Amino acid sequence: MIVEITAAMQRAIELARQSANPSPNPRVGCVLISPDGDVVGEGWHDGPDRPHAEVVAITEAGQRAAGATAVVTLEPCNHTGRTGPCVQALVDAGVGRVIYGQSDPNPEAAGGAGQLRAAGIQTEGGLMAAEARDLNYTWSFAMEHGRPWVRWKTAATLDGRVAAVDGSSRWITGEEAREDVHLLRAEADAVMVGTGTLFSDDPELTCRLPEVQRQPLRVVVGQRAVPAKARIRLAEPMSAFVHVPNRQPEYALAELRRRGVHSVLLEGGPTLARAFLKAGLVDSITWYCAPLLLGAGREVVPSLGIASLAAAMRFKVSQLRQVGDDVRIDMEPDPGLDGS
Repeated sequence: MIVEITAAMQRAIELARQSANPSPNPRVGCVLISPDGDVVGEGWHDGPDRPHAEVVAITEAGQRAAGATAVVTLEPCNHTGRTGPCVQALVDAGVGRVIYGQSDPNPEAAGGAGQLRAAGIQTEGGLMAAEARDLNYTWSFAMEHGRPWVRWKTAATLDGRVAAVDGSSRWITGEEAREDVHLLRAEADAVMVGTGTLFSDDPELTCRLPEVQRQPLRVVVGQRAVPAKARIRLAEPMSAFVHVPNRQPEYALAELRRRGVHSVLLEGGPTLARAFLKAGLVDSITWYCAPLLLGAGREVVPSLGIASLAAAMRFKVSQLRQVGDDVRIDMEPDPGLDGS
């Protein structure tokens, strides 16, 4: 069966999606097409210490890789880490042409296209680049911005309360919304709360979906010590816990970036949310709105020092859907709206 190059890239993207979350590595898919137009090898990257997509496809193709066209979602890496550089694997296999989607934003691994051309392999980039980048949006963001991408998750009543006057907050949203939050945890590299939430709720912050194998890093930010018997410290795996004894969002994100974290789910209370909002470090909001009214109680975020509508922080809704009896609203900052 003769395969057209764009169709091969679409297939490579499908293959890449088969890896649920290979963090700290990106999702990558690869399809090898023979000179006659037949698919001779396919592969995707399944996580750290696992072969990269190009190597999997080359292994499947065997001798048929010679002279083939490699269609890859991400520019082949030019870096020796836990595995060898994919550039060298492609050269050794005798591949005649490489077409990739997204250029590699990782400065440690970039430059693969140039090395392939230097080896005499015809190399082209940019095919379905936007779709390829979407496979690894948060990974790309971290590489380009030098810090993790941050999603703030909150659950509040119609009048923006996260707790009643007596302090009760369980449960504002229904069971379906709480289960949905575990999907967010499964997608994140780290889940973060402040010491205020730690002492008031004693959360565990694990993802409790049965099919999830990899747990996010559990992070507490703040100067108060984390008790030895805190659930967040004792949850499995115990190694997936870190205390950042600093109140500054920039410091916390720098520490997590150093640990290879590319995405953070901010689940802390109003104080931590305000700190990140004021620092301009919230890249997305997932707001679960419950059909409840309290009229008083703790606000979703304390005062931001904003005195007018013109100075308001503005967001653009990217998705809105019902989750059980609650409504999930996904938003992103929209600096293009000036309040006029």
